[in-house]
Amino acid sequence: MIWVYKYDQNYVWQAGEEIEVDIENGEQVPEGYTQTQPTDGLYIAKYDPDKEAWFESATQEYIDSLQPAPCPPSDIELLKQQNADLLQQLAESEKRAEEQSKTTAELVMLLTEKGVI
Repeated sequence: MIWVYKYDQNYVWQAGEEIEVDIENGEQVPEGYTQTQPTDGLYIAKYDPDKEAWFESATQEYIDSLQPAPCPPSDIELLKQQNADLLQQLAESEKRAEEQSKTTAELVMLLTEKGVI
């Protein structure tokens, strides 16, 4: 006994319509069936009788349409992103404050050298 896999007039696999054939007792594989098992992971399996192989016939657009929409970020993920943004802003503010302090020190030194203060 072997399993055979049905395809329609366009050679598209008809999932769930597999049957067992007893070729040892002389049964023939019926028309529209093949002994070649469809490959796992195909979205729309199509049979090529010349190559005796199944291939993917679904378009990438169709495959993409079957993928679930991404979930919105959780509250924790949002808080993590906000925290990272705030830390970045804080680092930038500290850098600016350091640069400003340096500039002020240089100005005081120049004014002192010139005798203004």
